[in-house]
Amino acid sequence: MANTLFLVPSPIGNLSEVSPRIKETLSSVSFIACEDTRNTQKLLSLIGIKKSCVSCHEHNEKNESEKIIARVLNGEDCAYMSDAGFPCISDPGFLLVKECIKNNIKVVPLSGPNAALLALVGSGLDTDHFLFYGFLDSKTNKKEAEIAGFLNFPYTIILYEAPHRINETIASLYKVLGDRKIVIVRELTKMYEEFIRSSLKELAENPREYKGELVLVLEGNKTLNEDNKIDNEILQKAKELEKLGYSKKDASAILATLFKLNKNQIYKELIK
Repeated sequence: MANTLFLVPSPIGNLSEVSPRIKETLSSVSFIACEDTRNTQKLLSLIGIKKSCVSCHEHNEKNESEKIIARVLNGEDCAYMSDAGFPCISDPGFLLVKECIKNNIKVVPLSGPNAALLALVGSGLDTDHFLFYGFLDSKTNKKEAEIAGFLNFPYTIILYEAPHRINETIASLYKVLGDRKIVIVRELTKMYEEFIRSSLKELAENPREYKGELVLVLEGNKTLNEDNKIDNEILQKAKELEKLGYSKKDASAILATLFKLNKNQIYKELIK
């Protein structure tokens, strides 16, 4: 299919994740753009495909996208692959897709492996609504500012993290959010796949060594109910503080600090 960009997911562990459609697409395109030509050529060799590859990663994506688009507009078609998982999901590819759309180039995503969704459905945490956030900032102060944005979010949160930063990230999550259920998923689809179901408190107080690619599935703020109102238990505590002589505003501020909630939200519920 000339003048087309195919977004092709690559295995996150198990080589059997390469579907017949992926093989067919990689065999038929004019060329392959990828995050790392060495890794992609190794994969192509394992599945019996010979194809020329060009590098397009986070450091050169803007310039290389222009070259790729020029080739596609000239009648070629291209498959884009990141190293593992889905292009554009915590991986390069977004700029290329954006520029292709600007140039009226057809973009065709293929289905395939995605670590975030695999971890979510196997976690045992709520799957009705969720937020995929990806990687937090590596600097502690910026990371904790990002985490603070999750304080009142009532739904499951999915994060990615590197093994050498995981304990620091867990400590920051516990510091900012307090105790919550968490599932750490490592080595998905590989021989040593593991779901570690625990709590932020337990993991923060007992750091351990982690190996392999990691997905964190974190429980949302359960002090908010489905209508996003303050839990009755919190309101009852506020009324008890009022009986002790605290104003509604002061009681709201105290409970907001204790339970890491929005004080204005508590106050609004109290004055209803």
